[in-house]
Amino acid sequence: MKNGFDDNFLWGGAIACSQADGGFLEGGKGISTQDLRYLDPAWNHEQVEEKHHNSPFSKAEFDQALKDMDTTYYPNRRGIDFYHHYKEDIALFHELGMKIFRTSICWSRIYPNGDDEMPNKEGITYYKDMFQECKKYGMKIFATILHYDIPVNLVLKYGGWKNRKAIDFYVRYAKTLFEELGDLVDYWLPFNEFNAGRFAPWDGVCLIQDEEENMNQSIFQCLHHQFIANAKTVALCHEMLPGSKIGGMIARFETYPATCRPEDALQAMQDQQYSNWFYTDIMARGVYPAYMDRYFDMFDIDIQFEDGDDEILKAGIVDFLSFSYYFSQVSTNSQTWEKTAGNLIMANKNPYLETSEWGWQKDPIGLRISLNQMYDRYGLPIIIAENGLGTGDVLEKDGKIHDPYRIDYLKTHIEQMKEAIIDGVEVIGYTMWGIIDIVSCGPLTMDKRYGVIYVDLDNGGKGSGKRYKKDSFYWYQKCIATNGKELG
Repeated sequence: MKNGFDDNFLWGGAIACSQADGGFLEGGKGISTQDLRYLDPAWNHEQVEEKHHNSPFSKAEFDQALKDMDTTYYPNRRGIDFYHHYKEDIALFHELGMKIFRTSICWSRIYPNGDDEMPNKEGITYYKDMFQECKKYGMKIFATILHYDIPVNLVLKYGGWKNRKAIDFYVRYAKTLFEELGDLVDYWLPFNEFNAGRFAPWDGVCLIQDEEENMNQSIFQCLHHQFIANAKTVALCHEMLPGSKIGGMIARFETYPATCRPEDALQAMQDQQYSNWFYTDIMARGVYPAYMDRYFDMFDIDIQFEDGDDEILKAGIVDFLSFSYYFSQVSTNSQTWEKTAGNLIMANKNPYLETSEWGWQKDPIGLRISLNQMYDRYGLPIIIAENGLGTGDVLEKDGKIHDPYRIDYLKTHIEQMKEAIIDGVEVIGYTMWGIIDIVSCGPLTMDKRYGVIYVDLDNGGKGSGKRYKKDSFYWYQKCIATNGKELG
C-alpha cells in the first residue's frame, strides 16, 4: 500500500494563454474568440456576476468587439503580459520548485486565421523559446492545444465548430505542434474542460446563443466534431510521437444527492452521467454511452455522424485523464433549492460546506471522491489539471501578501489528494490553477486572484505589473520540496 506521493510526483502550476499572455496582435498573432470578451473596469462585483454568469455571449457583443481593436475593455488582450515577461515568470516557477508547467498554446498565434496555408513562424519560435526556458530549469511541459480560444476567422467564415471543416483545421494545427514542439512537450491535452461546450457555449464551442434556433442541437453537434478532432489528434500523436502521453480533461462537477429521497439519488446519478461521464466515456472508452440516447431523445437532439466516426473514436483513446476541481454541489429535482456560484455553472448549494468570497463551495473531500470515482471507472493515470482558490488579496505597503485562506484551501485539498493515492488511485501530477495571478476566466477581472505570485495589475490593466511572492508561495515551495510531507 502506498503511503504518500511517489518520488517522481509532478508538482506544478497552470495558466492559459488567453488569460496570461497579452501580446495582442503581436508576433503575427490573429484575433481569437477569447479576445472578444468584454469587461467594463467600472463594474462592481454584482454587475460582473450578472453579466458573465447570467448573460450569454451575444451577436451585438461579437460585432462590437470586432470593431474595437484597443485593449481597454478586453482584459484577455492584455493578460499579465506573460508574452514579454515569461523568462522572469518561469524563473519564479523554478524558484518555487515546480516540476511541471501547464500552459496552453494559442491557435491564432500559430495559424492566425485558422485556415492559413502556412503556420506563423514567429508564433512557433515564441513557444519553442518559452518551452526551452522551462527545460533549462528541468521543468516538464503539459501543453493544452486548445483552451477555449479559436481563431475568430473560423467563426466568421465557417461557423466555427458547427462546421465539420473545423476538424481538419484543428488536426492540421495539432500536427504542426507535434512537428515543431514534439521534442519539448511531455504531456499533451487536446481540449481544456471538454464539457465547457455545454455549460459555457461561447468558451467551449464558440456559439452565439441568439443566432441559434436549437441551442442544444448546435452544442452537441459541435461537441461531436470536437470529439472526432480529439480522437484524430490522439491517434496522430501516438503515430508521430511514440512514447508521448496525450490525455483528456473535463471540468469536474462532483455532486451529492440533496437528500436521501430516491428521486434525488436518481438525479445525482444522471447529473454525473450528463455533466461528467459522457465526455470521459467517449475519450477513454471510444464510444457514445447508451444512457445518452434517452437524453438526446428528451431534448430533440440528432447528432449527425459520418461514416467512419465510430471507428475514429475507438482508435483515439487517451493515455490519461485530467480534470479541474474547485467545488462540489448537490443534486435535486426541487426547483426551489438555494443556488450558489461555481466553475462554469450556477450550482445547488450544500448547507454543510463553506463558500468562498465568490460563492464557490469548498469541498476537499469531494476531490478524493472524484479521484476515486474516475480511477474506478477507467483505471487510467490522473493529473489534477486545475485546483485553487480565487479570491481577493491585499498587497501590503511592505510588499507582502498574507493569504492564509489560500494556504488552508491548498493544504486541505492536497491532504485529500494524498488520501486518494493511499486509496490506490494513480495520481501522477497536480498543476495548481493560476500559479501566478492572471485574468480570471469567468468574471474577466484581476481582483479574483488564484496565484501564489501576485501581479500588480487592477481590473482595468493599471498597475506596475510587478510580481510579488505571497505567503502561499513559500508554503507551496515547502510542500514541493518535501514532496507533500510538510503541509503545516
